Amino acid sequence: MAKEMEFNKREDAMQMLMSKLIQKTTKIYEGGGKKKIEAQHAQGKLTARERIDYLLDKDTQRIEIGTFTADEMYEDVGGCPSGGCVVMIGYVSGRQCIVVANDATVKAGAWFPITAKKNLRAQEIAMENRLPIIYLVDSAGVFLPFQDEVFPDKEHFGRMFRNNAHMSSQGIVQIAAIMGSCVAGGAYLPIMSDEAMIVDKTGTIFLAGSYLVKAAIGEDIDNETLGGATTQCEISGVTDYKCANDQDCLDRIKKIFDKIGKYTEAGYDRVEAKAPAKDPKEIYGLMPESREKPYDMHDIIDRLVDNSDFEEYKADYGKSILCGLARIEGWAVGIIANQRKIVKSKKGEMQIGGVIYSDSADKAARFVMNCNQKKIPLLFLQDVTGFMVGSRSEHGGIIKDGAKLVNAMANSVVPKFTVIVGNSYGAGNYAMCGKAYDPRLIVAWPTAQIAVMGGEQAAKTLLQIQVSTLKAKGQVITPEDEKKLLDTIMDRYAKQLSPYYAASRLWVDEIIDPLDTRKWVSMGIEAANHAPITRPYNVGVLQT
Repeated sequence: MAKEMEFNKREDAMQMLMSKLIQKTTKIYEGGGKKKIEAQHAQGKLTARERIDYLLDKDTQRIEIGTFTADEMYEDVGGCPSGGCVVMIGYVSGRQCIVVANDATVKAGAWFPITAKKNLRAQEIAMENRLPIIYLVDSAGVFLPFQDEVFPDKEHFGRMFRNNAHMSSQGIVQIAAIMGSCVAGGAYLPIMSDEAMIVDKTGTIFLAGSYLVKAAIGEDIDNETLGGATTQCEISGVTDYKCANDQDCLDRIKKIFDKIGKYTEAGYDRVEAKAPAKDPKEIYGLMPESREKPYDMHDIIDRLVDNSDFEEYKADYGKSILCGLARIEGWAVGIIANQRKIVKSKKGEMQIGGVIYSDSADKAARFVMNCNQKKIPLLFLQDVTGFMVGSRSEHGGIIKDGAKLVNAMANSVVPKFTVIVGNSYGAGNYAMCGKAYDPRLIVAWPTAQIAVMGGEQAAKTLLQIQVSTLKAKGQVITPEDEKKLLDTIMDRYAKQLSPYYAASRLWVDEIIDPLDTRKWVSMGIEAANHAPITRPYNVGVLQT
């Protein structure tokens, strides 16, 4: 009875988190608001999401990258929902691809700093996986108040055109549709793609619009004559296809994709998919409502993998990390997961859940190397507070063993995927393939937290620093003062721990329903299968 009550309590807590996820997603889907959507329709144009819905094959799976981009950012200028663009991985004419669509309901599709980062992430996914990419262009260009954060640096706006050129040289298909404004430097994106089409009367493309032309050289000309569909298709030859409307334009893309040749597969193993034998919905009642409580990661894995069949590697050694082989939607995967259950080490010592010990790091490093040898993609399930500290760990070489794991993981040639199910703190984030280590996709459950350390530890550390600073200035600090300081620090740090804070800055690609994990991993491996491995696996120097 007590076990059932605990399950229900955890399930209720997860449902609350899911409710917040759904509410925020629904709001974001409105883009710039209903009035802006109506204005788009009045011009005979579909919205960014409507364009993607029309383009992608019906009744097929899709995953969105960066729904929560810019969440609670740029509020002083009205916000920038989803970073002003929509990015989706799906299927067009049966071919898996990635679609990037400017959302003209958000500041006329203008580019904020985070918009550039999101577009570069989409191109990164296309390049890593050799996925065809489709650009649905409808943008007023750089958001001028932030031009210094968008224009000149290496990972800014111009990097997109460099990527256009590199993808073209690598034979990665790029198709662009000019479905609204396309101006200034942004005009290079569609024209550096393989093929470009433009919608008559609503699409325009030029280096400078009519107002700037008038200011620069005194010429009076309207935008349609300057760079509309008739001009660019019949006079300049800049664009390849003139389309009657949005639907006609998107239909032409479908016809192009219908004729693309087959790709060379990387060769990751896949058999017929099987549903987990244990109900995935039970994950809701298995994840603790408090991150201080332990749980058995085996229970989570059993509800993620095909037939709940997990072949564990070195099960009795290094128990704070679980390693093993399984299948997800038929794809072979090697799973590396933090164990939050309190376990005994090989020496009979109790090990804290979610902490990486020397033996666990050693085991995981060897397992990563084995998966690279066998050409098996890697899936990291993160719920980690960091590496074990203290004299015993330091004398046992915890830094050396941690470095072995980081080395083996960082040099991996098979694709890596990361799901943050709980904590993701400090060096544990790194060792378990955080964003800095090139996971092909990285997502978080609503239960995730990402930071250099846990909230309470960080707050107390920051408090000590602030109190010492104030005392050094001669200020008297009472216990009440300390409590106020601590509460202020805790509030600020708690906001930064939120998965939405991470997702808004693209530290993770998406916050997902745990029940969608299998879909994300499956579509991720399918994408990775487009890109054959081109280099041998070599970890370089390992301290032994």
